[in-house]
Amino acid sequence: MHHRRVSTPDPALRDQPATDAGAASAPGCWLHEQRTTDIDELARAQPDWRLHYEQLSAGGFAGALRQLQLPGVRLIVERLNRAVRQVGQIGERGIGFAMGIEPPGPAYFHGQRLDRESIMIGRGDELDLTTPEGWLLIGIVVDEALLRELWQQLYQKSWSAWLDRKLVVQARAGSAEAVRVAHFAALDAVAAHPALLADALALRQLRDAVLIEWIGAIPAQVDAVGLEGIDARRRLVERACRIVAERPDSAPTILELCREIGAGPRKLEHCFAEVLGMSPAKYLRAIRLNGVRRELKRQAQPQAPVADLAARWGFWHQGAFAADYKRQFGELPSVTARGSRAADSSG
Repeated sequence: MHHRRVSTPDPALRDQPATDAGAASAPGCWLHEQRTTDIDELARAQPDWRLHYEQLSAGGFAGALRQLQLPGVRLIVERLNRAVRQVGQIGERGIGFAMGIEPPGPAYFHGQRLDRESIMIGRGDELDLTTPEGWLLIGIVVDEALLRELWQQLYQKSWSAWLDRKLVVQARAGSAEAVRVAHFAALDAVAAHPALLADALALRQLRDAVLIEWIGAIPAQVDAVGLEGIDARRRLVERACRIVAERPDSAPTILELCREIGAGPRKLEHCFAEVLGMSPAKYLRAIRLNGVRRELKRQAQPQAPVADLAARWGFWHQGAFAADYKRQFGELPSVTARGSRAADSSG
């Protein structure tokens, strides 16, 4: 796996010496950093994970990412300037812990609302996270075997069943800042001194310093009551999204969608608001616009007219579509298509 470095002036992802995986690194350890204006590139830039991002708010996209792989633990920092929904997998054998440290608006993790002191916890087999504009996230993914061993050593008890769920908890009072400090200290240490990647002892010490703060921030009592109702709302939202994705050129009206999934308009609105923080009409329109953009970026010769691609995703009025597209992505669809052709010819 090659890990390339792109500098960024963001204080949370600030410029550091380039660090790539290589022969000098401890086995399986690396530092990867990237900054991009392509939302799909950012999703693909996360080694060994399968993620899909959808841009939900209007304007040009910019994202920055820093990941550090230590023995049994991956550290993450991610900044996104637009509201985004992330779905996918971050490793079936891992348990993820994350928090937003600059959340200017509400975020939703598997249908549960987050605030600045919230910690997201979940097995890596499934991720569903919707974030607002200006989101800055820190997180770790811990190998299950390592976490089980630590759990027994720290708490003298067996695995807690709620670790297998997707849930949001409130950090212990005063612990969130200690997590942030330890998290960035480890990332900054390796970015400033790449030779640490060849020092197995130093990497374990960095890992343990971060892990102890994250685990210590989890409250003594975790209540998983109510998750069944949240999961039921998520399933209804996913059914609605799947219907639209499977038939993009015949996008159903909200009433048609309600009939297909067996829910009234008020229930549909409530479920989308609780799970994603927005109305079904707004979310599903954003998904279709993202679909057109992806086709414009990857279309092969001969080039399909923009009007045909738009119609394939249920946009029949070309003037209104072009205005909506520019509002959503900061450029006209023809500009996206020209950029795709230019990239294809240069490659």
